[in-house]
Amino acid sequence: MRHITLIILLAFVSLDFAAQTNSGCDGSRYRYRVFNDFTVDYDVQYGSNITASGSNIALVMDIYRPLGDVNPNRPVVVAAHGGFFLAGSNDGTDIVPICQDLARMGYVVASISYRLGIDNFFDLATSLQEAAMRGVQDAKAAIRFFRKTHAVEGNPWGIDPTRIVLGGSSAGGFIALHAAYIDNLGEIPPSVDLTANGLNGGLEGVSGSPGYSSTPLSIFSFSGAIGDANWIAAGDIPVVSTHGTADGTVPFGTGYVSLLGLSVIQVDGSETIHNRADLLGIDNCFHVFPGADHTPHDGSYAYYDTTRAVMAGFTSRQVCPMYPPQCGWYDVDAPPIVPDTCPEDIVSDGIITVADVLALLGQFGCTVNCTADVDGDGFVTVADVLAVLAVFSNICPI
Repeated sequence: MRHITLIILLAFVSLDFAAQTNSGCDGSRYRYRVFNDFTVDYDVQYGSNITASGSNIALVMDIYRPLGDVNPNRPVVVAAHGGFFLAGSNDGTDIVPICQDLARMGYVVASISYRLGIDNFFDLATSLQEAAMRGVQDAKAAIRFFRKTHAVEGNPWGIDPTRIVLGGSSAGGFIALHAAYIDNLGEIPPSVDLTANGLNGGLEGVSGSPGYSSTPLSIFSFSGAIGDANWIAAGDIPVVSTHGTADGTVPFGTGYVSLLGLSVIQVDGSETIHNRADLLGIDNCFHVFPGADHTPHDGSYAYYDTTRAVMAGFTSRQVCPMYPPQCGWYDVDAPPIVPDTCPEDIVSDGIITVADVLALLGQFGCTVNCTADVDGDGFVTVADVLAVLAVFSNICPI
Protein backbone atom coordinates (compact mmCIF):
# COMPACT_ATOMS: atom_id res chain seq x y z
CA MET A 1 0.00 0.00 0.00
CA ARG A 2 2.85 2.38 0.77
CA HIS A 3 4.21 1.88 -2.75
CA ILE A 4 0.86 2.70 -4.36
CA THR A 5 0.43 5.81 -2.19
CA LEU A 6 3.91 6.97 -3.18
CA ILE A 7 3.19 6.43 -6.86
CA ILE A 8 -0.09 8.34 -6.63
CA LEU A 9 1.69 11.27 -5.00
CA LEU A 10 4.44 11.14 -7.63
CA ALA A 11 1.89 11.04 -10.40
CA PHE A 12 -0.17 14.00 -9.28
CA VAL A 13 2.83 16.15 -8.38
CA SER A 14 4.06 15.56 -11.93
CA LEU A 15 0.78 15.96 -13.79
CA ASP A 16 0.49 19.74 -13.81
CA PHE A 17 4.16 20.18 -14.74
CA ALA A 18 3.92 17.63 -17.51
CA ALA A 19 0.69 19.07 -18.87
CA GLN A 20 2.11 22.56 -19.07
CA THR A 21 5.52 21.74 -20.50
CA ASN A 22 4.88 18.87 -22.88
CA SER A 23 1.38 19.45 -24.21
CA GLY A 24 1.16 18.29 -27.79
CA CYS A 25 4.79 17.25 -28.11
CA ASP A 26 4.12 14.20 -30.27
CA GLY A 27 7.21 14.44 -32.47
CA SER A 28 5.41 16.29 -35.27
CA ARG A 29 3.49 19.23 -33.82
CA TYR A 30 5.37 22.54 -33.64
CA ARG A 31 8.01 21.27 -36.08
CA TYR A 32 5.93 20.16 -39.09
CA ARG A 33 2.84 21.51 -40.82
CA VAL A 34 0.44 18.93 -39.44
CA PHE A 35 -2.72 21.03 -39.89
CA ASN A 36 -4.11 21.83 -43.32
CA ASP A 37 -5.53 25.23 -42.46
CA PHE A 38 -5.86 27.92 -39.81
CA THR A 39 -8.32 30.51 -38.53
CA VAL A 40 -7.60 34.19 -37.89
CA ASP A 41 -9.16 36.59 -35.39
CA TYR A 42 -8.38 40.07 -36.66
CA ASP A 43 -7.72 43.27 -34.70
CA VAL A 44 -7.87 41.83 -31.19
CA GLN A 45 -6.95 44.72 -28.89
CA TYR A 46 -4.20 43.93 -26.41
CA GLY A 47 -3.49 47.43 -25.13
CA SER A 48 -3.05 51.12 -25.92
CA ASN A 49 -0.44 53.82 -25.51
CA ILE A 50 0.82 57.19 -26.72
CA THR A 51 2.72 57.40 -30.01
CA ALA A 52 5.74 59.51 -30.90
CA SER A 53 3.36 62.20 -32.20
CA GLY A 54 1.43 62.32 -28.92
CA SER A 55 -1.76 60.56 -29.98
CA ASN A 56 -3.20 57.59 -28.12
CA ILE A 57 -3.74 54.51 -30.27
CA ALA A 58 -5.19 51.07 -29.75
CA LEU A 59 -2.67 48.25 -30.03
CA VAL A 60 -4.08 45.24 -31.87
CA MET A 61 -3.02 41.80 -32.97
CA ASP A 62 -4.21 39.23 -35.48
CA ILE A 63 -4.36 35.81 -33.81
CA TYR A 64 -3.77 32.71 -35.95
CA ARG A 65 -4.80 29.25 -34.72
CA PRO A 66 -4.73 25.77 -36.26
CA LEU A 67 -8.13 24.91 -37.69
CA GLY A 68 -9.83 22.02 -35.90
CA ASP A 69 -7.29 21.78 -33.08
CA VAL A 70 -8.65 20.85 -29.64
CA ASN A 71 -5.42 21.11 -27.66
CA PRO A 72 -6.03 23.58 -24.80
CA ASN A 73 -2.35 24.13 -23.91
CA ARG A 74 -0.62 25.36 -27.05
CA PRO A 75 2.56 27.42 -27.19
CA VAL A 76 2.28 31.00 -28.41
CA VAL A 77 4.43 32.93 -30.87
CA VAL A 78 4.24 36.73 -30.68
CA ALA A 79 5.57 38.12 -33.97
CA ALA A 80 6.47 41.72 -34.88
CA HIS A 81 6.77 43.07 -38.44
CA GLY A 82 9.55 45.22 -39.85
CA GLY A 83 9.62 48.70 -41.38
CA PHE A 84 12.35 50.72 -39.62
CA PHE A 85 9.81 51.77 -36.95
CA LEU A 86 8.36 54.10 -39.58
CA ALA A 87 6.19 51.84 -41.71
CA GLY A 88 5.01 48.26 -42.02
CA SER A 89 2.00 46.55 -40.50
CA ASN A 90 0.97 43.31 -38.86
CA ASP A 91 -0.47 42.10 -42.17
CA GLY A 92 2.82 42.60 -44.03
CA THR A 93 4.44 40.04 -46.30
CA ASP A 94 7.53 39.88 -44.09
CA ILE A 95 5.59 38.34 -41.19
CA VAL A 96 2.19 36.90 -42.27
CA PRO A 97 3.51 33.78 -44.08
CA ILE A 98 5.46 32.63 -41.02
CA CYS A 99 2.40 33.28 -38.83
CA GLN A 100 0.26 31.14 -41.12
CA ASP A 101 2.76 28.30 -41.24
CA LEU A 102 3.39 28.30 -37.50
CA ALA A 103 -0.38 28.02 -36.98
CA ARG A 104 -0.36 25.03 -39.33
CA MET A 105 2.30 23.54 -37.06
CA GLY A 106 0.02 23.87 -34.04
CA TYR A 107 1.01 27.19 -32.49
CA VAL A 108 -1.21 30.07 -31.51
CA VAL A 109 0.43 33.02 -33.30
CA ALA A 110 -0.10 36.73 -32.73
CA SER A 111 0.99 39.19 -35.40
CA ILE A 112 1.12 42.42 -33.41
CA SER A 113 0.87 46.06 -34.30
CA TYR A 114 3.12 48.34 -32.29
CA ARG A 115 3.68 52.08 -32.11
CA LEU A 116 5.42 53.47 -35.16
CA GLY A 117 6.99 56.86 -35.72
CA ILE A 118 10.16 58.87 -35.21
CA ASP A 119 9.70 62.28 -33.63
CA ASN A 120 12.99 63.98 -34.47
CA PHE A 121 14.61 63.46 -37.85
CA PHE A 122 17.45 65.78 -36.80
CA ASP A 123 18.47 63.25 -34.13
CA LEU A 124 17.75 59.95 -35.81
CA ALA A 125 19.94 57.94 -33.44
CA THR A 126 17.99 58.92 -30.33
CA SER A 127 14.66 58.77 -32.14
CA LEU A 128 15.39 55.24 -33.35
CA GLN A 129 16.32 54.16 -29.82
CA GLU A 130 13.09 55.63 -28.48
CA ALA A 131 11.07 53.96 -31.22
CA ALA A 132 12.65 50.61 -30.37
CA MET A 133 11.82 51.17 -26.70
CA ARG A 134 8.17 51.81 -27.55
CA GLY A 135 8.15 48.60 -29.56
CA VAL A 136 9.69 46.68 -26.67
CA GLN A 137 7.06 47.98 -24.26
CA ASP A 138 4.26 47.03 -26.66
CA ALA A 139 5.64 43.54 -27.28
CA LYS A 140 5.91 42.97 -23.54
CA ALA A 141 2.28 44.03 -23.18
CA ALA A 142 1.30 41.51 -25.87
CA ILE A 143 2.98 38.71 -23.91
CA ARG A 144 1.29 39.85 -20.70
CA PHE A 145 -2.05 39.95 -22.52
CA PHE A 146 -1.90 36.22 -23.24
CA ARG A 147 -0.88 35.39 -19.68
CA LYS A 148 -3.72 37.53 -18.36
CA THR A 149 -6.32 35.87 -20.61
CA HIS A 150 -5.11 32.48 -19.41
CA ALA A 151 -5.20 33.49 -15.74
CA VAL A 152 -8.48 35.38 -15.44
CA GLU A 153 -10.46 35.05 -18.67
CA GLY A 154 -10.81 31.29 -19.00
CA ASN A 155 -7.97 30.79 -21.48
CA PRO A 156 -10.00 31.73 -24.59
CA TRP A 157 -7.07 31.17 -26.96
CA GLY A 158 -6.14 27.73 -25.60
CA ILE A 159 -2.55 28.58 -24.67
CA ASP A 160 0.19 27.42 -22.35
CA PRO A 161 1.42 30.59 -20.58
CA THR A 162 4.80 29.02 -19.83
CA ARG A 163 5.59 28.66 -23.54
CA ILE A 164 5.45 32.08 -25.19
CA VAL A 165 8.03 32.89 -27.87
CA LEU A 166 8.77 36.41 -29.14
CA GLY A 167 10.34 37.41 -32.43
CA GLY A 168 10.17 39.40 -35.58
CA SER A 169 11.57 40.61 -38.86
CA SER A 170 13.99 43.55 -39.14
CA ALA A 171 12.61 46.14 -36.67
CA GLY A 172 10.59 43.30 -35.16
CA GLY A 173 13.85 41.45 -34.58
CA PHE A 174 15.23 44.56 -32.84
CA ILE A 175 12.18 44.52 -30.58
CA ALA A 176 12.59 40.86 -29.64
CA LEU A 177 16.33 41.14 -28.98
CA HIS A 178 16.00 44.23 -26.80
CA ALA A 179 12.98 42.83 -24.95
CA ALA A 180 14.96 39.69 -24.15
CA TYR A 181 18.37 41.08 -23.27
CA ILE A 182 17.88 44.53 -21.72
CA ASP A 183 17.12 43.75 -18.11
CA ASN A 184 17.97 46.96 -16.25
CA LEU A 185 17.40 50.64 -16.88
CA GLY A 186 21.14 51.31 -16.78
CA GLU A 187 21.40 49.72 -20.21
CA ILE A 188 19.08 52.32 -21.73
CA PRO A 189 21.07 55.19 -23.31
CA PRO A 190 20.73 58.35 -21.16
CA SER A 191 19.51 60.29 -24.21
CA VAL A 192 16.29 58.26 -24.13
CA ASP A 193 13.80 60.05 -21.87
CA LEU A 194 11.89 57.32 -20.08
CA THR A 195 9.77 59.90 -18.25
CA ALA A 196 8.18 61.19 -21.45
CA ASN A 197 4.59 60.32 -22.32
CA GLY A 198 4.53 57.00 -24.09
CA LEU A 199 7.96 55.99 -22.77
CA ASN A 200 7.16 55.94 -19.07
CA GLY A 201 6.73 52.79 -17.05
CA GLY A 202 10.31 51.59 -17.24
CA LEU A 203 11.21 48.48 -19.20
CA GLU A 204 7.68 47.09 -18.90
CA GLY A 205 5.91 50.24 -20.03
CA VAL A 206 2.21 50.95 -19.61
CA SER A 207 0.77 49.51 -22.81
CA GLY A 208 -1.49 47.01 -21.04
CA SER A 209 -2.08 43.97 -18.77
CA PRO A 210 0.13 45.04 -15.84
CA GLY A 211 1.10 42.54 -13.19
CA TYR A 212 1.93 39.58 -15.43
CA SER A 213 5.32 38.35 -16.58
CA SER A 214 6.53 39.57 -19.97
CA THR A 215 9.48 37.18 -20.20
CA PRO A 216 9.48 34.98 -23.32
CA LEU A 217 10.67 31.38 -23.42
CA SER A 218 12.91 32.09 -26.43
CA ILE A 219 13.21 34.60 -29.25
CA PHE A 220 13.78 34.71 -33.01
CA SER A 221 15.15 37.44 -35.25
CA PHE A 222 15.17 37.78 -39.03
CA SER A 223 17.78 40.42 -40.01
CA GLY A 224 17.64 42.09 -36.60
CA ALA A 225 20.24 43.65 -34.30
CA ILE A 226 20.80 44.87 -30.75
CA GLY A 227 22.32 48.08 -29.46
CA ASP A 228 25.10 46.26 -27.63
CA ALA A 229 25.67 42.49 -27.60
CA ASN A 230 27.36 42.86 -24.21
CA TRP A 231 23.89 43.26 -22.76
CA ILE A 232 23.52 39.52 -23.33
CA ALA A 233 24.51 37.69 -20.15
CA ALA A 234 25.10 34.09 -19.13
CA GLY A 235 21.82 32.31 -18.48
CA ASP A 236 19.81 34.50 -20.85
CA ILE A 237 17.12 33.00 -23.03
CA PRO A 238 17.78 31.10 -26.29
CA VAL A 239 17.80 32.84 -29.66
CA VAL A 240 17.58 31.81 -33.32
CA SER A 241 18.45 34.20 -36.16
CA THR A 242 18.83 34.42 -39.92
CA HIS A 243 20.79 37.18 -41.65
CA GLY A 244 22.26 37.97 -45.06
CA THR A 245 25.96 38.81 -45.23
CA ALA A 246 25.31 41.66 -47.70
CA ASP A 247 22.58 43.34 -45.65
CA GLY A 248 22.71 47.04 -46.52
CA THR A 249 20.16 48.12 -43.91
CA VAL A 250 20.99 46.26 -40.70
CA PRO A 251 24.62 45.11 -40.33
CA PHE A 252 25.36 41.40 -40.46
CA GLY A 253 28.02 41.92 -37.78
CA THR A 254 28.86 45.15 -35.96
CA GLY A 255 28.18 48.27 -37.99
CA TYR A 256 25.73 51.06 -38.71
CA VAL A 257 22.02 50.91 -39.39
CA SER A 258 21.38 52.64 -42.70
CA LEU A 259 18.34 54.72 -43.67
CA LEU A 260 18.23 56.16 -47.20
CA GLY A 261 21.99 55.91 -47.38
CA LEU A 262 22.54 57.64 -44.02
CA SER A 263 24.47 55.86 -41.28
CA VAL A 264 22.18 56.28 -38.27
CA ILE A 265 23.55 54.37 -35.29
CA GLN A 266 26.03 51.59 -34.57
CA VAL A 267 24.53 48.26 -33.52
CA ASP A 268 25.51 44.62 -33.20
CA GLY A 269 23.95 42.40 -35.86
CA SER A 270 23.28 38.69 -35.83
CA GLU A 271 26.87 37.51 -36.27
CA THR A 272 28.03 39.49 -33.22
CA ILE A 273 24.98 38.40 -31.23
CA HIS A 274 25.55 34.71 -31.87
CA ASN A 275 29.28 34.95 -31.22
CA ARG A 276 28.34 36.38 -27.84
CA ALA A 277 25.76 33.64 -27.25
CA ASP A 278 28.33 30.96 -28.12
CA LEU A 279 30.86 32.53 -25.74
CA LEU A 280 28.34 32.47 -22.89
CA GLY A 281 26.97 29.00 -23.62
CA ILE A 282 23.48 30.26 -24.48
CA ASP A 283 21.43 27.87 -26.59
CA ASN A 284 21.27 29.42 -30.05
CA CYS A 285 20.99 28.77 -33.78
CA PHE A 286 22.30 31.07 -36.51
CA HIS A 287 21.75 30.57 -40.22
CA VAL A 288 23.78 32.70 -42.61
CA PHE A 289 22.59 33.64 -46.09
CA PRO A 290 25.82 34.35 -48.04
CA GLY A 291 25.52 37.38 -50.31
CA ALA A 292 21.90 38.09 -49.35
CA ASP A 293 20.55 41.57 -48.62
CA HIS A 294 18.05 42.64 -45.96
CA THR A 295 15.19 40.23 -45.02
CA PRO A 296 15.72 37.90 -47.99
CA HIS A 297 12.83 35.69 -46.82
CA ASP A 298 10.41 38.44 -47.85
CA GLY A 299 9.84 37.89 -51.56
CA SER A 300 11.90 34.75 -52.20
CA TYR A 301 10.37 31.33 -51.54
CA ALA A 302 13.78 29.65 -51.40
CA TYR A 303 14.98 31.99 -48.66
CA TYR A 304 11.61 31.81 -46.91
CA ASP A 305 11.60 28.00 -46.96
CA THR A 306 14.96 27.93 -45.19
CA THR A 307 14.06 30.75 -42.79
CA ARG A 308 10.86 28.96 -41.79
CA ALA A 309 12.67 25.68 -41.16
CA VAL A 310 15.50 27.28 -39.19
CA MET A 311 13.08 29.15 -36.95
CA ALA A 312 10.60 26.29 -36.49
CA GLY A 313 13.23 23.61 -35.98
CA PHE A 314 14.96 25.52 -33.20
CA THR A 315 11.80 26.87 -31.59
CA SER A 316 10.08 23.47 -31.54
CA ARG A 317 12.82 22.20 -29.25
CA GLN A 318 12.30 25.15 -26.92
CA VAL A 319 8.61 24.32 -26.51
CA CYS A 320 9.26 20.55 -26.58
CA PRO A 321 12.65 19.98 -24.91
CA MET A 322 12.58 16.26 -25.69
CA TYR A 323 12.76 16.98 -29.44
CA PRO A 324 16.15 16.44 -31.12
CA PRO A 325 18.18 19.57 -31.94
CA GLN A 326 17.47 21.14 -35.32
CA CYS A 327 19.28 24.14 -36.84
CA GLY A 328 19.02 24.29 -40.60
CA TRP A 329 16.73 23.36 -43.45
CA TYR A 330 14.39 20.36 -43.35
CA ASP A 331 11.10 19.54 -45.06
CA VAL A 332 8.37 20.98 -42.85
CA ASP A 333 5.80 18.87 -44.71
CA ALA A 334 7.45 15.52 -43.98
CA PRO A 335 6.69 14.58 -40.37
CA PRO A 336 8.20 11.35 -39.09
CA ILE A 337 6.16 8.22 -39.68
CA VAL A 338 5.17 6.66 -36.38
CA PRO A 339 3.35 3.39 -35.71
CA ASP A 340 -0.38 3.78 -35.20
CA THR A 341 -0.12 2.55 -31.64
CA CYS A 342 -0.28 4.33 -28.33
CA PRO A 343 0.04 1.94 -25.39
CA GLU A 344 0.06 4.86 -22.96
CA ASP A 345 -3.55 5.67 -23.96
CA ILE A 346 -4.97 3.05 -21.63
CA VAL A 347 -8.58 4.28 -21.82
CA SER A 348 -8.36 4.71 -25.63
CA ASP A 349 -9.68 8.26 -25.87
CA GLY A 350 -6.89 9.57 -28.09
CA ILE A 351 -5.01 11.65 -25.52
CA ILE A 352 -2.90 10.88 -22.46
CA THR A 353 -4.76 12.26 -19.43
CA VAL A 354 -5.42 11.73 -15.73
CA ALA A 355 -7.86 8.97 -16.74
CA ASP A 356 -4.96 6.92 -18.11
CA VAL A 357 -2.92 7.43 -14.93
CA LEU A 358 -5.85 6.33 -12.77
CA ALA A 359 -6.51 3.30 -14.97
CA LEU A 360 -2.85 2.32 -14.68
CA LEU A 361 -2.81 2.76 -10.91
CA GLY A 362 -5.92 0.58 -10.72
CA GLN A 363 -3.87 -2.26 -12.23
CA PHE A 364 -0.66 -1.56 -10.35
CA GLY A 365 1.04 -4.85 -9.48
CA CYS A 366 -0.82 -6.78 -12.18
CA THR A 367 1.11 -9.79 -13.55
CA VAL A 368 -1.40 -11.50 -15.89
CA ASN A 369 -3.27 -10.06 -18.91
CA CYS A 370 -2.39 -6.50 -17.94
CA THR A 371 -3.91 -3.89 -20.29
CA ALA A 372 -1.90 -1.21 -18.48
CA ASP A 373 1.45 -2.90 -19.17
CA VAL A 374 2.76 0.04 -21.18
CA ASP A 375 6.36 -1.09 -21.55
CA GLY A 376 5.43 -4.68 -22.44
CA ASP A 377 7.45 -6.43 -19.74
CA GLY A 378 4.45 -8.41 -18.44
CA PHE A 379 3.97 -6.40 -15.25
CA VAL A 380 2.44 -3.06 -14.23
CA THR A 381 5.16 -1.27 -12.29
CA VAL A 382 6.64 2.13 -11.59
CA ALA A 383 8.23 1.98 -15.05
CA ASP A 384 4.77 2.02 -16.63
CA VAL A 385 3.73 5.01 -14.51
CA LEU A 386 6.81 6.93 -15.58
CA ALA A 387 6.22 6.00 -19.24
CA VAL A 388 2.72 7.49 -19.10
CA LEU A 389 3.88 10.64 -17.30
CA ALA A 390 6.61 11.16 -19.90
CA VAL A 391 3.98 11.70 -22.61
CA PHE A 392 1.22 13.16 -20.44
CA SER A 393 -1.21 15.39 -22.39
CA ASN A 394 0.12 14.21 -25.75
CA ILE A 395 -2.28 13.31 -28.52
CA CYS A 396 -2.08 9.78 -29.92
CA PRO A 397 -0.35 8.37 -31.83
CA ILE A 398 2.80 9.56 -30.10
